[in-house]
Amino acid sequence: MASLSSNPSKKAIREGGSQSNRNSSGQTVKFARRTSSGRYVDLSREDLDMSGEISGDYMNYTVHIPSTPDNQPMDTSVAVKAEEQYVSNSLFTGGFNSVTRAHLMDKVIESEVNHPQMAGSKGSSCSMPACDGKIMRDERGTDVIPCDCRFKICRDCYLDAQKETGLCPGCKEPYKMGDYDEDDVADFSSGALPLPAPDNSKTMSVMKPNQSLLMRNQTGEFDHNRWLFETKGTYGYGNAFWPQDDAYDDEKDEGLQGGMAETMDKPWKPLSRKLPIPAAIISPYRLLIAVRLVVLGFFLTWRVKHPNEEAIWLWAMSIVCEIWFAFSWILDQIPKLCPINRSTDLSVLRDKFDMPSASNPTGRSDLPGVDLFVSTADPEKEPPLVTANTILSILAVDYPVEKLACYVSDDGGALLTFEAMAEAASFADMWVPFCRKHEIEPRNPDSYFSIKGDPTKNKSRSDFVKDRRRVKREYDEFKVRINGLPDSIRRRSDAFNAREEMKMLKHMRESGGDPLEPLKVQKATWMADGTHWPGTWAVPSSEHAKGDHAGILQVMLKPPSSDPLMGCADDDKIVDFTDVDIRLPMFVYVSREKRPGYDHNKKAGAMNALVRASAILSNGPFILNLDCDHYIYNCKAVREGMCFMMDRGGENICYIQFPQRFEGIDPSDRYANHNTVFFDGNMRALDGVQGPVYVGTGCMFRRFALYGFDPPQTDKNIIMVANHRPRPDSTDQTQTLKPNDFDPDLADMNLLPKRFGNSTMLADSIPISEFQGRPLADHPAVKYGRPPGSLRVPRDPLDAATVAEAVSVISCWYEDKTEWGDRVGWIYGSVTEDVVTGYRMHNRGWHSVYCITKRDSFRGSAPINLTDRLHQVLRWATGSVEIFFSRNNALLASRRLKLLQRIAYLNVGIYPFTSIFLILYCFLPALSLFSGHFIVQTLNVTFLIYLLIITICLISVAILEVKWSGIGLEEWWRNEQFWLISGTSAHLAAVLQGLLKVIAGIEISFTLTSKSGGDENEDMYADLYLVRWTSLMIPPMVIAMVNIIAIAVAFSRTIYSTVPQWSKFIGGAFFSFWVLAHLYPFAKGLMGRRGKTPTIVFVWSGLIAITLSLLWISISPPKSSTTAQVAGGGGGFQFP
Repeated sequence: MASLSSNPSKKAIREGGSQSNRNSSGQTVKFARRTSSGRYVDLSREDLDMSGEISGDYMNYTVHIPSTPDNQPMDTSVAVKAEEQYVSNSLFTGGFNSVTRAHLMDKVIESEVNHPQMAGSKGSSCSMPACDGKIMRDERGTDVIPCDCRFKICRDCYLDAQKETGLCPGCKEPYKMGDYDEDDVADFSSGALPLPAPDNSKTMSVMKPNQSLLMRNQTGEFDHNRWLFETKGTYGYGNAFWPQDDAYDDEKDEGLQGGMAETMDKPWKPLSRKLPIPAAIISPYRLLIAVRLVVLGFFLTWRVKHPNEEAIWLWAMSIVCEIWFAFSWILDQIPKLCPINRSTDLSVLRDKFDMPSASNPTGRSDLPGVDLFVSTADPEKEPPLVTANTILSILAVDYPVEKLACYVSDDGGALLTFEAMAEAASFADMWVPFCRKHEIEPRNPDSYFSIKGDPTKNKSRSDFVKDRRRVKREYDEFKVRINGLPDSIRRRSDAFNAREEMKMLKHMRESGGDPLEPLKVQKATWMADGTHWPGTWAVPSSEHAKGDHAGILQVMLKPPSSDPLMGCADDDKIVDFTDVDIRLPMFVYVSREKRPGYDHNKKAGAMNALVRASAILSNGPFILNLDCDHYIYNCKAVREGMCFMMDRGGENICYIQFPQRFEGIDPSDRYANHNTVFFDGNMRALDGVQGPVYVGTGCMFRRFALYGFDPPQTDKNIIMVANHRPRPDSTDQTQTLKPNDFDPDLADMNLLPKRFGNSTMLADSIPISEFQGRPLADHPAVKYGRPPGSLRVPRDPLDAATVAEAVSVISCWYEDKTEWGDRVGWIYGSVTEDVVTGYRMHNRGWHSVYCITKRDSFRGSAPINLTDRLHQVLRWATGSVEIFFSRNNALLASRRLKLLQRIAYLNVGIYPFTSIFLILYCFLPALSLFSGHFIVQTLNVTFLIYLLIITICLISVAILEVKWSGIGLEEWWRNEQFWLISGTSAHLAAVLQGLLKVIAGIEISFTLTSKSGGDENEDMYADLYLVRWTSLMIPPMVIAMVNIIAIAVAFSRTIYSTVPQWSKFIGGAFFSFWVLAHLYPFAKGLMGRRGKTPTIVFVWSGLIAITLSLLWISISPPKSSTTAQVAGGGGGFQFP
């Protein structure tokens, strides 16, 4: 390729870009040639003059030579390819006081591996004598042969030959490494022009590989003319593009006049916008909140001044509860004063980062990298098929493939999860290109093939139905393999253990041992290649149990090539992927080391291990974490989040929180599993303050914020960048700052290990991830950005030393005497580590953003069973109590936390305590009915007016909140019902458990919430009708039964009384019905499908209710005067 460019623009000179030497005419000329391996090599003018290839005037033009069948790109040298394939085919293990080992695996799973990126992918047999190895394969899956003589050689033999003689064992000639060396890509930043394709098409015609042999001329070389004729192709997109004469006139305008304008010369457009709530909704909403607040103040004042002298104890209990409810309502309502909506513009993101430009003729993406984390802990409660489907949806996401890396954390260290992930990586070879070819949504295969509608809707390719049918058959086989893995692993392990037992028995006989002595053979779990699994065994033993095993790391899919790798017609392939990018993102299996005596900190510890491992392997500046049952429902979700991170002001955003959406919920949403009031109401409102809270999944983090740094102070950091700026003749345009530039406490470099650990590679990755996470400096208002094009450089290939370092940072001892879990990463010390982690970031001054997309970004599962739902709420509430009694209490927050955000976090820690007053208040109607007294002495006009105004304000606020949040009234009512159910059960238990932990130091343990794998043959709502006993059911059952008995008693007494006090009965009965209406879903849950509630539940609840009723009658018996008045009538009522 020859690339000649004009004078650099003034803007380029100001940015300090690398410039070529100027000729006498004042024009800058830059030449480059394209090697046979597809790379660009710079040529100086002297080289050209000496070669005589170009003479005369240097003209301004660009010619782009595409890849022909004999001219395929090769990104790295053979040695680097060999090292990378060795890494991807090896299982790395290590940990505390142990050596990190790389176990080269001949086979990862029982089924055949096809994709060349996957672990276990091997080429043809090595031609060296007595060698049974397999030769290397490139990105396309073809054999890599380092010598022209086509002698096939494996990685180990090749390295031996290089070290010993440097000669090819086949032809005995030195290896010609020139074509395989990694050359510098030509610099197009000074004016190389992209050329339009013929007929404005975006792709070149691609011929089949088997045609390449037919395109040879008589000399055996490739016949370019014949190739051009038969494929109707052209060299270059338009052969040559001659710019206008004034295209490089820097005096008229910066940038290119006749070619494609640079990004910075285009009109600047924002990537996201704030959409305020219409004033017709938000103004009355705020006014009604103010009115209700004032009326509440007057009402409580009136209640305090007008006690019920006949039942002062009833009045006192009610007024205390009402004051607390008012306080709780203020904490919940005030942060909702500033709700906002947001929108993104994906087309602008694509134009800025992905489109070819003068400085990026190949169209390589300038988007930052993203590391996606998936966590799982127990394959029995979290079915491997569910996790595998989540992984497949991640691998197929619409984002530059080379920028993605997926990590799965297996905290159980189970071989079942390992092999299920390997099967998922193998199936991704077909699933991911199929999704790209036909633009499939959603990209979770289980969800996609379960869609009830017409699958051909909006599909235009004629081969869609055929491809879908074939992929569906392959997916069914994939599910069968996943479901059969437990049986397969057990049979394999039994066979190998029996073999080992026979070997030991044979050895005993040969050595003359006692045949009656029982054999001690470890019941090991065996991998597919016939070796011991280093993680947890089915029969636990020392160093092979859930809490005692080595760290494990396996690169399931090695990093892809930097440029697209288009598929081609192949008879061996089930689906034709011609012109479809067949690359797969990097995929890594991680199981951190666990040892007895160490506190592994549950999910938070697993996430921090992934943060460290990913920093060394891929170091994506952004991290998206998902639960194993939450999959990507919108393939553009990552791009949606990136619109906020890369927009103006994005450097101050610590994370993007997406709403949680759920599948498999019963249509009536009996237990408010969708939680729309929180996700569409509270979270949207907090987005207008300092940002939503972190809820544990579906969140895109800025890695730099997770490291515990403060947000950048623009003015201060601009000065730092200026101080670090290189000389004008320097070629370094990617200036990064050091950790001590962001945190003065790290001025002493010896303090870095105290905060982040002893890994120098991890410490070195911190400023790189910070720099790569900055928005583009493409607008004067962007004071803290990075230059465009700085992220187009391909990532370095993996080597064994890098992976070994990643294994060391997931060891159980690495966090000792560091700030991991205290300031860095996910925060320890609470069962709701997600809320605490987000709070710490907001407390340092960071902002977060709530991203609601038109198509749901993520979807997952939620427990629809009453018992599971109550235990889930119990875990959340217990974490809130822990937060209240810790230094993470919002009352102790810094000044960087805004007032409304502080109130919201304060409410997070206080809301469980409302349960104490709520339970008491739910008993007040029954007490009122039993005693014959009400909370007020008489139902006078003042009380009724206050009650009416408060009720009208409550209804009006709810309606307006429904309007701006988009939720339904039925959803709002379901939320109110479950608030009372959980408040009288799980929240009270959480308060008691939290107090026990604070006072007595009793640790709280929770069981993992089961994730349903789904069964097509069963009722999908079967769990809804299951009734599993839990002590959490007792308080709401007692409340319901006491209120029912109280209504019956009061009604009977009122009927048989001489002077019926209907006003007091109606007042008490109304509030009793209010309580019972809220408990209706709870009652339906107890009944099950056919009333299968355990008899003991009703017996206990009935006994407690009767005992309380009799206790009250004993304390306050009916007055004798009332009995005497009706004795002569013969029809009087007398309570026993």
